[in-house]
Amino acid sequence: MTNFASYPNLGGYPRLTQNHLDWLCAQGVSLSAVRGPPMILLAHGVRAADGCFEHDADGQQWLAFPEHDDVIYWQPRSGEFATWNNRRFALGEDAIHAAATYSFGHCLNILESPLEWLRASRDGIVIVDWDQAFDRLRDVQRIAVVESLLSKLEHHLQPPRLPEIFVLPRREAVA
Repeated sequence: MTNFASYPNLGGYPRLTQNHLDWLCAQGVSLSAVRGPPMILLAHGVRAADGCFEHDADGQQWLAFPEHDDVIYWQPRSGEFATWNNRRFALGEDAIHAAATYSFGHCLNILESPLEWLRASRDGIVIVDWDQAFDRLRDVQRIAVVESLLSKLEHHLQPPRLPEIFVLPRREAVA
């Protein structure tokens, strides 16, 4: 169970209003996907230059997805993401290490947006920080990705850098 005490004001985040629920349902999201866990909350603020979320009562309204050790924020109008402390690289990241994700030949699904993720009943992940994709996904057994993200995934599933390799000359044994 997520401990919300470590996140400032998270316990005080408002829940989704009927307008939010109506909008999500009109977008094809089931109520069970909205309910979670974790439950989707609301936050007001802005995305800082470092990608972290800064609370601001006068800021835009964001959907907040509490994760085990972080909170991922999504602004539906702009499509922007932010995190509380940059510990998570993907929404739904716990699915990566869950045995059930790969059972019976299934794959880790990589979806394009939180809306698509919710429509899929939270089955898979939404990558928030593509720079971490190689390190976080290189040991995954099977991945299924939406076609619109295929080239981006292939680009980011390369090691960020490879070492320069030299060949040592063979030394002859001294008799």
